[in-house]
Amino acid sequence: MQQNVKSTLSVLFALTTLVACGGGGSDSSNTGGTGGTGGTGGTGGSIAPAPVWTAGQFNDESQFKNFCVAPRSGTDPFNGGVYPDKAGTAMHEKMWLRSWNNRTYLWYREVADLDPTSYSIPAYFALLKTSAVTDSGVAKDQFHFTENTAEYQQQSQSGVSSGYGIEWSVVSTSAPRSFTVAYTEPNSPAALAGVKRGDFLLEVDGVDFVNDSSSAGVNTLNAGLFPDSTGETHSFKFRTAENTEVSYQLSSANIASSPVQNAKVITTTSGPVGYFQFNSYIVPAQQQLIDAIELFRDAAVSELVVDLRYNGGGLLALASQLGYMVTGPDIIQGRFFERLQFNDKYPTTNPITGSTLAPTPFYTREIDYEAGTLTNTTLPSLNLSRIYVLTTDDTCSASEAFMNGLRGVDVEIIQIGGKTCGKPYGFYPQDNCGTTYFTIQFSGINFKGFGDYADGFNPTSSPVFAADVKGCAVADDFSRALGDPQENLLEVALYYINNNSCPTLPGSAVTTALGARNATGSALSGLITPNGPAVKDPSDRVLNNSIRQPIRDQQE
Repeated sequence: MQQNVKSTLSVLFALTTLVACGGGGSDSSNTGGTGGTGGTGGTGGSIAPAPVWTAGQFNDESQFKNFCVAPRSGTDPFNGGVYPDKAGTAMHEKMWLRSWNNRTYLWYREVADLDPTSYSIPAYFALLKTSAVTDSGVAKDQFHFTENTAEYQQQSQSGVSSGYGIEWSVVSTSAPRSFTVAYTEPNSPAALAGVKRGDFLLEVDGVDFVNDSSSAGVNTLNAGLFPDSTGETHSFKFRTAENTEVSYQLSSANIASSPVQNAKVITTTSGPVGYFQFNSYIVPAQQQLIDAIELFRDAAVSELVVDLRYNGGGLLALASQLGYMVTGPDIIQGRFFERLQFNDKYPTTNPITGSTLAPTPFYTREIDYEAGTLTNTTLPSLNLSRIYVLTTDDTCSASEAFMNGLRGVDVEIIQIGGKTCGKPYGFYPQDNCGTTYFTIQFSGINFKGFGDYADGFNPTSSPVFAADVKGCAVADDFSRALGDPQENLLEVALYYINNNSCPTLPGSAVTTALGARNATGSALSGLITPNGPAVKDPSDRVLNNSIRQPIRDQQE
């Protein structure tokens, strides 16, 4: 088999808030033009006349692309060459969004064609999505966002982002607020200072994080939690899982993400069990996953626990590779990982690449993600027909595709933890004028034709619905380190491996232990009535990381 792989393969894992380029307020330059660009523009040259909106008429997006309020200049440090930006207006940027969205958005028929003139660029983009809800009443499209292009490219290609190296578990962003440290990146400022899993945030720069609702207080909290640059020093006070108060001075830095952590072999009465914590489907994860799988293969593990509880997604191709590595050719037997479906304008063609639609295979070889090509190096595999997956509502996108793809080839998934976020969708990130836009363009269907899990995969001992998965509903446990065999989710997985059931017998040691260990954040969930202004939500990183971008131009 020969496969062409052409793409800029990337994934977002940003610590910043949503950013838009150029724009703000209404357009004062919306005169002239008849729906096209009205001129050639050019950086440093005359500004092209602003296009005019006409209801129901959608000009080709190329007429508006790269005409910018604030054109970039110089050389693009990530892709080489000169930026394509030309001098334009906010209306150019909004009309590009309108045409691009109408052509490629999965639910374009459910988007009202509003006159963009009076909206800022970010406000207008926010309107270009469906308002429909799922069966459970939540928004069908929760994954419509933007990111500064330079920051997106830096993270996607190197796994580097700015901050302290803290992954937060968030219950509430409004008072009474609840942020708990889920984990820290190795060798990050937070890890080196001693911040650890289970630390509950009390103060930032002397401001009461839990209760302060003043504008000045919220500004201080946001400035400390989300520093604008590296080298900023801010003070943090926490209450630990042991109920003691600790304070740290943390300086922001560029943080290199370590997507695979705590890979280990655990000895059980049922045999050796492999475990690893997997945080993000980004490019650096490929070699780390290979190393972990080789560790498990050499130890001849009989079972595998994949900890995806904080994995918001990433590269669909990497999810496919992991699917192959945990199983292998004898189990997959030539079946595909996932088939993409675009909107009804493109039943057989990919609207982004122009290629004929073909299923995403289980990739059996390493990928050169920089070049976008498959190598000749075959991936290691474990030949397992059953996988244990640890999940929370932060488990999203490519992580769910991994579960769904394996279920499609009859690999048994045992789900331990909480219901996943519900994102059977994906997109091709698109830059325009320094902002990268993410809007749903396809849904994913496994080999059996299933992809309807918009409300998430739900662990239950008695599956009824198609998105129910055999397993155990367990609260996240912040009192133990990830990878500790006595941490709730992992402990239940190990119990299930040894007993083929959830730990529900009265008086059992596992049940007693679980009852005694409540997660700090989870214990507050459902009890909090948020009030007042909210701080920025670091959980947006989960959405920002939920990129199921496939390899383009797939051909068997």
